[in-house]
Amino acid sequence: MPGRRAESPAMPAGLRAMLADLEELVRCESFSADHAAVARSARTVGALGARLLGAAPETIVIDGVTHLRWTFGTPRLLLLGHHDTVWPLGSLRSHPWSAEDGIARGPGVLDMKAGLVQMFHALASLPSPSGVCVLVTGDEEVGSPTSRALVEQTARRCAAAFVLEAAADARGAVKTARKGTSRYEIVVHGRAAHAGVEPHEGINASVEVAHQVLAVAGIEAALPADAAHPVLGATTVTPTLLSSGSVRNTVPARASLWVDVRVPTATAQHRVDALVRGLAPVTPGARLEIVGGAQRPPMPPQASADLFALAARTAADLGQAPLAGRAVGGSSDANYTAAAGCPTLDGLGAVGEGPHADTEHVKIPHMLPRTHLLAELITRVVDRR
Repeated sequence: MPGRRAESPAMPAGLRAMLADLEELVRCESFSADHAAVARSARTVGALGARLLGAAPETIVIDGVTHLRWTFGTPRLLLLGHHDTVWPLGSLRSHPWSAEDGIARGPGVLDMKAGLVQMFHALASLPSPSGVCVLVTGDEEVGSPTSRALVEQTARRCAAAFVLEAAADARGAVKTARKGTSRYEIVVHGRAAHAGVEPHEGINASVEVAHQVLAVAGIEAALPADAAHPVLGATTVTPTLLSSGSVRNTVPARASLWVDVRVPTATAQHRVDALVRGLAPVTPGARLEIVGGAQRPPMPPQASADLFALAARTAADLGQAPLAGRAVGGSSDANYTAAAGCPTLDGLGAVGEGPHADTEHVKIPHMLPRTHLLAELITRVVDRR
């Protein structure tokens, strides 16, 4: 289905060009799990960057996932983004590209293809991108398993990192702190038996996993008071996906429980890990297998404090509305850059709402001001001595 494009004669030429580039990126679907789609997207993103920056990227393929990097001179500043999305191939049919009435829609438009467009146009507006490294990864949405080391290594070479994830809210707040994440799968191993003939010969994995759901739900209460943070809030430990059994007339031999953990501090992350790994079976004969663990470390407020102050001053100097900062529960590659010791400010990308949801959209009138803010911030950071 063809999408709709904004054609307002009053729209600035620069914004029309940005929307045309955004349409091209959105129409090139890039579901994280489809490495071929991610490779196609990388070629599209690389071509856009090459056209606007005057240089082809370094293409880095790790375990089949395609990442892009541009390096201009000796980098002081890392501009970080990703081109993969959570949207499966074919999502354009149900969520077509459109840009009308000040709103752009389409799979991944907010998270984070508009951020990439703004980043490239901000750099293109400068006399030179010298002192900047641009890294666009292809697996952020699945936890950056192949790109984490690349992100961390690149961040350690830089004095600051700007992450082009979407703003924290519909008013354009940037993200000044993020919780860390851990994910676990608790696998219950029981023993199958005929549910009608000899159920007592089985070890019921469904019964055991029910005990584990309650045990996991009780972990938060077992944490000390210092597992919370005055800015990032409390640690959360949430049982999520649950499955058990294979047929209706058999005592299930296997069950699985997924657990989502969000932590404000590294100490809390270690404590939760110990409690999860200390879970014990209740059902006689059942065995537990704990898979997974810590993923992204927390990004504390101090990692962004100086950069946020600079961004707030810059927005004021440009005559823009006062810039707000917010701590958020979600994680991004900003967690990795901050943990690598690189001062980091996140959420400098597009303004909109509904990431990963049917309502995902970008507010078009914010695109040029955000691009101007980023361009000025790049200049001020790179020119620091």
